[in-house]
Amino acid sequence: MELALSGKRAIIAGASSGLGLGCARALAAEGAIVAMGSRTKGRIEEASAEVPESIPIVGDVGTSAGATSFVNEAIEELGGVDILITNAGGPPVAGWGQAEIAMYEEAIRVNLMSVVSMSLAAIEPMREQNWGRIIAITSVSVRQPVPNLILSNTARAGATAFLKTLATGVAADGITVNSLQPGLHLTDRVEAIYGDDAGTAAETIPTKVMGDPDDFGRVAAFLCSESAKFITGAAIPIDGGAAMGLQ
Repeated sequence: MELALSGKRAIIAGASSGLGLGCARALAAEGAIVAMGSRTKGRIEEASAEVPESIPIVGDVGTSAGATSFVNEAIEELGGVDILITNAGGPPVAGWGQAEIAMYEEAIRVNLMSVVSMSLAAIEPMREQNWGRIIAITSVSVRQPVPNLILSNTARAGATAFLKTLATGVAADGITVNSLQPGLHLTDRVEAIYGDDAGTAAETIPTKVMGDPDDFGRVAAFLCSESAKFITGAAIPIDGGAAMGLQ
């Protein structure tokens, strides 16, 4: 399928590894020009070297100011923006009663307010050209809360509500807004949480294998395409069938 993404200008946060890097690879393979962000200069330069014609940008989206600055710098480097993929590292593992209030505040800053700030920074340039794609990488925990990820459950649910509301507000401007809800994928985050138990965790997935970040990226690329122009306000699980609810 031709995705018609050649020459599109894409900004991807958290792109030095994992799902963000998978998205960068997929969009670049379709001809998009990608600005890739990360907090660490060495890591983002190394990742960018794998992605043709990409631009590495050092930025911390964990604050509203940092998230806005990252998008603005990327827009300046690219000469505009057509695609924004928001992404940030997940908060610490914690269950009910294990997290202090400050930990909730930090999770909301990193995993909710970063989405809000990046989206607001990109939305006006997209409206001016009457075309745009915003995709947030959230978590399947929004759909089916994970007991030991209460911080992620809380912050990412708020981000999902923001995105749904934004989607209806800008739909007539040629902009789609969606979120992708990853389950267990072969990423540093999953390895940090599960360690030597990763194989056992994979057995809990109906597919019996963890997801591939590059496959995840190709789903994101499709949502950025012209063929996906009628998909907006969606929160799509990519989890190997792990979430068992009907919605």
